[in-house]
Amino acid sequence: MLRTRYMLRVPAGVYPPTGWRALPKTMPGSSETPSRAERGLAQVARAGRTVLQHSGEIAILLRDIVAALVGLRVSLRSILRQMYVMGVQSLPIVILTAVLAGIVTSQQGGYQFTGAIPLYVLGSIVTESVVLEMGPVLTAIVLVGRVGARITAELGTMKVSEQIDAFYSVGRDPVSILAAPRVVAGIVVVPILVAVANLVGILAGMVSAQLTVGLGPNSFLYGARLYWQSWDLFYSLTKALVFGFTIPVVAIHMGLRTEGGAEGVGKTTTQAVMFMTLAVLIMDALFPPLLLD
Repeated sequence: MLRTRYMLRVPAGVYPPTGWRALPKTMPGSSETPSRAERGLAQVARAGRTVLQHSGEIAILLRDIVAALVGLRVSLRSILRQMYVMGVQSLPIVILTAVLAGIVTSQQGGYQFTGAIPLYVLGSIVTESVVLEMGPVLTAIVLVGRVGARITAELGTMKVSEQIDAFYSVGRDPVSILAAPRVVAGIVVVPILVAVANLVGILAGMVSAQLTVGLGPNSFLYGARLYWQSWDLFYSLTKALVFGFTIPVVAIHMGLRTEGGAEGVGKTTTQAVMFMTLAVLIMDALFPPLLLD
């Protein structure tokens, strides 16, 4: 018996007369399942809606933070406590990362400069690489895992345990208590950490250059001064300032929208780390055409 897509719905026990033709279940030429193009457009639409939703929520969060700062509703003690957590407690891992970055850059550069290129150029390569790129970016990546994940997990736990709602119930503003101090602390602390990382990375690269290729400190510093520009330091600290603002804002935003209990906290923290890392890398790619050209 030939199967067709034409069906006729009739009551039980009633049969259609011979010669009747049932109406098609779908329009001719159409398909019950969406095509690949339709599925692609649906995914793009969902992604666009998600981006717009996150953008709107972050804009509202920034508005509330600015209002809390202008209204002087942010405790100086809370800011200092967050500066200690973000800055002092993160200093050892930042220094270790800077030392390794300086050593690796110096070793790779010394390996390449085995020819007619003067060895003192290695001082410039290490200095420019650490100040312009390695110091700010690696420090930001370390802080994403060390600070950003912690902020998201803390606020996410407070959100799912209804502690955030408790602030509203007693007439307190959680943004001025939890969000604003962390953003201010990030803006102040991250440039200091990047400056320390730059200095430590250059010193580590200088020691490594002396031990690996025999380049003395005087020659290393001569090469570093040869191509040094004051704008490079401004560029590095501007990166640090932007990263110090972005990391806590994204972490706070993701923490305050957590739901689903302990599983939701873990999922949101993972997403926050991914978003913060992508934000740091994307902004790092935008800095050269904006400030170096």
